[in-house]
Amino acid sequence: MDTSPAVRADNLSKAYGRNWALRGVDLEVGAGERVALLGANGAGKSTLMRLVATLTRPTRGALRVCGLDAVRQTREVRRMIGVVAHRPYLYEDLTARENLEFYARLYGIAGSSAQYGPLLEMAGLTRAADSHVRTYSRGMQQRLALVRSLLHDPKVLLLDEPETGLDQEALRLLETVVRSPDSGRTVLFSTHNHDLGLRLADRVVVLAGGAVAYDAHAGAVDASRFRDVYAELAGAHAVGKA
Repeated sequence: MDTSPAVRADNLSKAYGRNWALRGVDLEVGAGERVALLGANGAGKSTLMRLVATLTRPTRGALRVCGLDAVRQTREVRRMIGVVAHRPYLYEDLTARENLEFYARLYGIAGSSAQYGPLLEMAGLTRAADSHVRTYSRGMQQRLALVRSLLHDPKVLLLDEPETGLDQEALRLLETVVRSPDSGRTVLFSTHNHDLGLRLADRVVVLAGGAVAYDAHAGAVDASRFRDVYAELAGAHAVGKA
């Protein structure tokens, strides 16, 4: 039985020119764990998500996803992960069904309706499956992006501020997917919404100044106290930069 962490970062650092977006992050996410990544703008959340998604490479340190080296085994890692980012990464001139068939071919899986039909139904998009994506609302596009990310049944789901621009139906879908008890899927998601993070996650991790500043089990966190802690961390980071 493989007991490797789903995500493991050791001294993970990323610089853009002379600016360090991440500074020596050590983080371990267990298989099946749901972790909310919180932090102010510029704290390093999106950079960390991009590194785990293999969309950029670290400047220093090591990163493993499902036991695989995220730098040397990028192709293999990408088969293990599903990603929902700020952009839905959908082809607007194709229908929802055509988009899913295209991505199914990329993943090397059968693109039959039996494969993605239940996902479309779960997302409330069955009736709109043959409509062009350009006619979709922002919320519908995000729901379809979530379906796309689940198409190949990934072991790790990465959600970068997924609640941005969501309608209520899309938000319910997001919560259903993250909280699903049967998938066994690891979920790492970044958010500005403290309440959402505490409600959906098993664990909350706060980044400040590109480093892990707080790490606790969500069930042990008092929501009102957490807001104070978060404000203190963000304030200290702001003073440190001044």
